[in-house]
Amino acid sequence: MREKDRARRRLQGEISIGCGETANMTFLSQQMARFRQKHPQVRFNIHSATADDIREGMENGLFDLGLLMEPADISRHSFIRLPHREQWGVIVRDDSPLALLDHVTPKDLCQVPLIMAKRDSVRSELAAWFGDSFAHVEHAGSFNLILNAANMVLHGVGAALGFYLADISDELRFIPLSPELRTGTVLVWKKDMAYSRAAGEFLRALRNVREA
Repeated sequence: MREKDRARRRLQGEISIGCGETANMTFLSQQMARFRQKHPQVRFNIHSATADDIREGMENGLFDLGLLMEPADISRHSFIRLPHREQWGVIVRDDSPLALLDHVTPKDLCQVPLIMAKRDSVRSELAAWFGDSFAHVEHAGSFNLILNAANMVLHGVGAALGFYLADISDELRFIPLSPELRTGTVLVWKKDMAYSRAAGEFLRALRNVREA
């Protein structure tokens, strides 16, 4: 066996990634599986959290990498932009009048209580989408992670503004916003971080995929 092949087999360790709830997790999971086919002794530790918690975890050395939805402050980080752009919409119960629509406008959403993300940067982006209508929005609550918001929708608290995530519940429906609103996702790491050999090899593999 060649020395390079033996070195690949010896690669081991744990790669910790803080992840927001995003459809790009599918892309990341595919790359993790592909990487472990070559390096089966590498383990991935995934922690679901908000962007603010992920950045704090990276500052404290808890995460090697972070999967963040924009808008996010990445001035202190290097990053790889991931392929899927998240689509914004409203999550409603299937018995809601909004469930009959193909899309929803700011005017449509002034008629229902809304559950919105807590992050100020996200609220600012949504306020820009609503325009003058934002002053008339009824705020029913806030959330950090969309699965809890979906549970609130299911039990009648309101409709939740968030990204499309498949298979949340058969009793809920996702209605896209119009005008369309989409958000990018980035995989980040600290510019001055001395990451492990396993994390470095994984980043190299990701770059090769994104540049191919």
